[in-house]
Amino acid sequence: MQIARDILTRSYRSMRTIRDFEERLHVEFATGDIPGFVHLYCGEEASGVGVCAHLTDTDTIASTHRGHGHCIAKGVGVDGMMAEIYGRRSGVCRGKGGSMHIADLSLGMLGANGIVGGGPPLICGAALSHKTLKDGAVAVAFYGDGASNEGSTLESLNLASVWKVPAVFVVEDNGYGEATGASYAVAGNQKDRAAGFGMPYFECDGNDFFSVYETAGEAIEHARKGNGPAMLHVHLARWYGHFEGDAMTYRAADEVTKLRAEHDCLVNFRRKVVGAGLLEDSDLDTIDTAVKDEIEAAVVAARKAPLPEDADLMKDVYVSY
Repeated sequence: MQIARDILTRSYRSMRTIRDFEERLHVEFATGDIPGFVHLYCGEEASGVGVCAHLTDTDTIASTHRGHGHCIAKGVGVDGMMAEIYGRRSGVCRGKGGSMHIADLSLGMLGANGIVGGGPPLICGAALSHKTLKDGAVAVAFYGDGASNEGSTLESLNLASVWKVPAVFVVEDNGYGEATGASYAVAGNQKDRAAGFGMPYFECDGNDFFSVYETAGEAIEHARKGNGPAMLHVHLARWYGHFEGDAMTYRAADEVTKLRAEHDCLVNFRRKVVGAGLLEDSDLDTIDTAVKDEIEAAVVAARKAPLPEDADLMKDVYVSY
């Protein structure tokens, strides 16, 4: 398939930003300066970026514990994100959300979620709003294989089909629900689950941006045209534990090493676009350098930013419509 050069460049920058942002957080969290829990998205970059490349600010998404990647893919700036994760007043949620509740409603990013399966019900509501307002937008729920077993998710699949709303349910199947293998805990398969709720099923390789981009485009187009919801099943793997501090004793000793060596979506992207003459190595190297500098500046600024004060406690709690 033909993809415009600007989309390729923007997508690579988003994936590189997610990768470097998360790798840097892995280092920063170990210092003890970041409050709360952190769940990293490394290894899954092509999924969030491949899906969000088809979305606008009017479209809405709901995320998971692992929300940094979805934020960046939807266009949230790293300065505000880093400050938020550090719990600073300059963060996108004024330092009150932190990593697990990071959000930016101005960009249609409804937030990371500390509840497993908490995103799909939100997306049913967002998709109903899009349908009612006739704004041509779609709502996308990202959730994992573990959350696919939650009643809230199954009820959302049913409700979205009953209402015939423009929703896409993206199963980011990384093989583990926390420390439990999907092969042990997930009965049947996702395709049959989609069929059970009367929605089309799409499947792709989450290690390949182009596979995600093409397949996500089909699923999103189906929903955007008013044909009701769709399910997108993305096969991928996370490189770090479920949370920072997870010793990953449930994984084979060389599992992550092999994933990094053989299934790196950024390496796969670079090889394909350079091999096809779509971009030059130098183009991608320039992006790499710029992203590294941007994240360094974001960390420095976050460390210096002020913390919320007592007077901020009751601000931003309620929204008036």
